[in-house]
Amino acid sequence: MPRTRSLFSHVDWFLFATALAISLLGLVTMYSFSAGNSFFDRQIIWICISIVVFFAASIPEYGFLRRTSVIAGFFALAMVLLALIFFFGSIVKGAQNRFDLGFFAVQPSDPAKLLLVMILAKYFARRHIEIAHIRHILVSGAYALALFVLVFFQPDFGSAIIIGAIWLGMVLVAGISWKHLVVLFVTGAIVITGLWQYGLQPYQKQRVLTFLHPLTDIRGAGYNAYQSTVAVGSGELLGKGIGYGTQSKLQFLPEYQTDFIFAAYAEEWGFVGVVLLLGLFAVLIIRILTIAGRGADNFDMLFGLGLAVYFTAQFSVHVGMNMGLLPITGTTLPFMSYGGSHLLTEYAALGILCALRRHARPSIQARDETEIVGAL
Repeated sequence: MPRTRSLFSHVDWFLFATALAISLLGLVTMYSFSAGNSFFDRQIIWICISIVVFFAASIPEYGFLRRTSVIAGFFALAMVLLALIFFFGSIVKGAQNRFDLGFFAVQPSDPAKLLLVMILAKYFARRHIEIAHIRHILVSGAYALALFVLVFFQPDFGSAIIIGAIWLGMVLVAGISWKHLVVLFVTGAIVITGLWQYGLQPYQKQRVLTFLHPLTDIRGAGYNAYQSTVAVGSGELLGKGIGYGTQSKLQFLPEYQTDFIFAAYAEEWGFVGVVLLLGLFAVLIIRILTIAGRGADNFDMLFGLGLAVYFTAQFSVHVGMNMGLLPITGTTLPFMSYGGSHLLTEYAALGILCALRRHARPSIQARDETEIVGAL
């Protein structure tokens, strides 16, 4: 008699546990033994809501994502929301990139990254054989460019970089030719030159210049980068202990709960803690790639690969920024930084991936075991 599948039997519990562990590491990094743990308290609420979102997102069937009309509708909605930011968005630290709804703020650029993964998975799923044609690279690039421009001029340079990385990563996994790749990089160099001359704000140019010469303006534009590297280095082998990070808790390191949470974590947990965090992220990406490799069709596989690119790019940019290897761009660390918009998006993405796993092809080992049991 066949067994009845439970509502969440398709959920990859190892994947969920790994993401939750990273979130809990971020939560304890926000903890302080001094009075006023507002970030810690509110992050508990966001994590709980994100868990609910994860399981809710893992329930539906997502066959509708393969319909052009649905994807086009989502894309149009994202474009409208990103455009409305310029009229109704609140300005925080020079960036107009969120809607302030009172109790919480919504940052449309976060779900826009997930939407781009869906759009490109849908586009390349039907055209992966024809990817050698330059027109498919240009069309897919147009989708990414539209989102990139709206996010870039908010200005949210960090999210714009992630959007560009998602497109480039998914084009590569879809099978771009080396000839087109060279053309792509040359075009990119021209675009970057144009942005430097006419697109970047003065403070953004200063961040890049400070990256090249970080010690020239420690008390000015290079302050954040300098304090971040000090925090990372001061953690040494075992760290200063949870809640005892002097750079972060004494406010020498700004935005330690969001843009510089890796530096704050490294200060309190040390090298051993950093190895633990890197290991958890490696497991997360490996599980995503494993699910993608067993996707039922091209869309499922490309969606999983796109998520791996998305999280890897955001993790790499954040850590590189915190360690002084990349310019300061203001990018959160997936599943770890404080905030609701990015957490809800990331857990929803994993929930959708688990829902697609419902129809995944079995692994070779599982298929062999099934055949043996059937023979018996």
